[in-house]
Amino acid sequence: MSLVNVSEVSAGLFILGAVGILLILSLLSLGILRMFQTRYRTGWFYFAGSVVSAIVFFVLLNIWYV
Repeated sequence: MSLVNVSEVSAGLFILGAVGILLILSLLSLGILRMFQTRYRTGWFYFAGSVVSAIVFFVLLNIWYV
């Protein structure tokens, strides 16, 4: 195992990754929570929001950093 040099990662890429991951996973967990509370409609809305935010995250990542 070796050390990984992360000094070349820009601040914008780090912030985009952190906000994107937090948004996607929080919406996904809220959707699961609503499903356990038997609020299926709001759960599906949270799942759809998670999918939409994941698509937007990958499109922004592809446009700005790839």
